[in-house]
Amino acid sequence: MKWLWMLMALAAGMAVSIQAGVNGGLGRRVGVLEGSFVSFFIGTIVLFLVQLFFGKGELLAMFSVPKWQLLGGILGAFYVFVIVLIVPKVGVANSLIAVIAGQLVMSSMIDHFGLFGGQRIPFDLTRLAALGFLFLALWLFFRK
Repeated sequence: MKWLWMLMALAAGMAVSIQAGVNGGLGRRVGVLEGSFVSFFIGTIVLFLVQLFFGKGELLAMFSVPKWQLLGGILGAFYVFVIVLIVPKVGVANSLIAVIAGQLVMSSMIDHFGLFGGQRIPFDLTRLAALGFLFLALWLFFRK
């Protein structure tokens, strides 16, 4: 079953790459903020329809969750805005390797401290080496 989750994550990663390229082109055409808005608006419509048919029917529970749990939407909007802004300037691969580096640094800290109610996974030398290789890859990607 683990391999299925890994395949789903790989597919999601591929979708993010396509999304970055599509959103970068959209931003060039209509403007960075406008492209970000259009992307989020269409995504909102799609998710609304999907949750309408397949959701648990607990959408209004969002008003009773801790307010910090609603930050995901703001962070998602920030991510889409930055991608729409930088993809036309540095390309999809360069943009996404920088995003991945940022994700792994932050997710390593989240795991290490068990933040947001997650499992605590200590940061060790193996993970440090992996991040070192990732930053080497980042440098190689951005090198002219």
